[in-house]
Amino acid sequence: MIVIGCKDIHKSYGIDVILNKITFSINEGEKVGLIGANGAGKSTLFKILIGALDRDSGDVFIDKNKTLGYLSQHLSLEMDTTIYEELLKVFSSLTDMEHKMNVLEEKMNEPYDASRAEYHEKLIKDYTTLTELYNNRGGYTYKAEISRVLKGLGFTEEDFDKSISILSGGQKTRVALCKLLLTNPDILLLDEPTNHLDLEAIEWLEEYLKAYKGTIVVISHDRFFLDAITSHTFEIMNGNIHTFNAPYTKFLDLRKKEYESLLKAYNLQQSEIKRQEEIIEKFKSFNREKSIKAAESREKALAKIERIDAPEKKAKGSKIKFETQLKSGNDVLFGEKLCKSFGEKTLFNNVNLDVKRGEKLALIGENGRGKTTLFKIIMDEETPTSGVKVLGKNVYVGYYDQEQSNLNESKTIIDEVWDEFPTLTTTQIRNALASFLFTSDDVFKKINLLSGGEKCRINLLKLMLSKSNFLLLDEPTNHLDIMSREALEEAILSYDGTLIVISHDRYFLNKVIDKILELNEDGVKEFLGNYTYYCDKKKNPHRYEGLEEIQGKTKTQVAEERKKKREIEKELKAKTKKIKDTEIEIANLEETLNEFQNMLCLEEIYSNPEKSQKVNKDISETQNQIDSLYELWETLSME
Repeated sequence: MIVIGCKDIHKSYGIDVILNKITFSINEGEKVGLIGANGAGKSTLFKILIGALDRDSGDVFIDKNKTLGYLSQHLSLEMDTTIYEELLKVFSSLTDMEHKMNVLEEKMNEPYDASRAEYHEKLIKDYTTLTELYNNRGGYTYKAEISRVLKGLGFTEEDFDKSISILSGGQKTRVALCKLLLTNPDILLLDEPTNHLDLEAIEWLEEYLKAYKGTIVVISHDRFFLDAITSHTFEIMNGNIHTFNAPYTKFLDLRKKEYESLLKAYNLQQSEIKRQEEIIEKFKSFNREKSIKAAESREKALAKIERIDAPEKKAKGSKIKFETQLKSGNDVLFGEKLCKSFGEKTLFNNVNLDVKRGEKLALIGENGRGKTTLFKIIMDEETPTSGVKVLGKNVYVGYYDQEQSNLNESKTIIDEVWDEFPTLTTTQIRNALASFLFTSDDVFKKINLLSGGEKCRINLLKLMLSKSNFLLLDEPTNHLDIMSREALEEAILSYDGTLIVISHDRYFLNKVIDKILELNEDGVKEFLGNYTYYCDKKKNPHRYEGLEEIQGKTKTQVAEERKKKREIEKELKAKTKKIKDTEIEIANLEETLNEFQNMLCLEEIYSNPEKSQKVNKDISETQNQIDSLYELWETLSME
């Protein structure tokens, strides 16, 4: 059944056509990835779907029986509430029921008056009906669900009571995403939902959306995320939409085959048209009545041919190429027992690093662990609390800042680049800017008027021109569209220098990285491989055991490592058993609770205030036990 449909949607701003006769349909339960270059019109389409933006022409259909939820990149929340209070608003109907139930309980506890038996009976019936409705709508689980979603998206219990007003932009976006998920709409429209999430939160969101029963349309440049949750890919290109019944990676193959097929058909037709035109010209050159008629006949036939349009080409991406001016020594970076604290808060401790020339590493860890701070220590912009950091011989560091703080907002694009590389000629600067899609008068735009993606391109250009042999990249793919990410990946793969990158883009990490450094409070742990290998190793610690043992380890060291692994495995087994036992106990108590609630419907109970009061007390105590067990289950599951 179709839940979203568009027919011939057109939207333009002046002479710029954003959407050109867009037509598509989405069936109930489908999960669609909406992709396209920055500025292609993806967010514009979303705004038209929700009615926040008028279309110039065309028709939009949204099933009136379905609820629609929308997460945009720009949101507004109530600033005077706490995170938890904001999410409680989703369940206002349940909190209203709780209030009514409390009122009824107070009245039911009043002394029984035989002359008002009908009144007391009605109280019990109303309470029973309300309790059943409350239970059916998730009244006994919604608080646990709020906690589960908040923790899943990276909030701790200490954060729950924080005011919305003191949160960062990224935290506010996460609160809005939590709120949207808890409303559980039939149709979810998500615009870059993985922005501001760390890897753990992204993976949690993937699992949540995989199990989501409704329809999902998601705008994202996170290709790994798209592969994980979507079954269909819609691409907006040059104002048109192309639909494929496949997730992102399969879509790439299908699109390539479709393009080759359309190009072949186009070229064959063009060849045939050219052949016919040459025959017509030849007939005309004979200048005889018979040949002229033959030429006219062929011209009429040629005019009736339905012309095949040339297939659309992808827009050109930035031409990124990282080169080194000077080769560094083999030892690029050495760090020993590095520690960084701010007051009583320790970001990391006992960090040891030994980076060799040509290595391409990823630094990962939870948000707030100090990854960017470690980069700043490497660049001498921060001083470690303790420990030693040494750069090797002829090492020149180039840094990409995710916050774009090194850009002067008051400068023009050309001045920003030229002032940093004053020895370059006008031609060299203009050619470099053109290779990053800044042409003509665009180069005179002020930095403060640029989009996030345009600022990213300027910083990448400056990094390319620096010809550094040791690159530190802090979230380089943020704000970049898929096409620009692919260009960056190709540049890194052909780079002959050394690289450490902080990134939440798992597709990117899989493609360009050969070693993962996991930053924890007590140091760094190395994983030899890409992101998928890292995940496999975390889930199955023994899977690559025989392949990974490094030569030179003593038997005692190997035995100790195996002993630690066995202890970890034992702890995991015990935790799994505890979770299962807790689930059984919850199920038993819920069955007991149901029996108590049914007892309230018995005349011998509700007509006897003393028995009724005891049963209500049993219900309350049982519910408290269930709530406590749910909290225990949640804690065990989140660990």
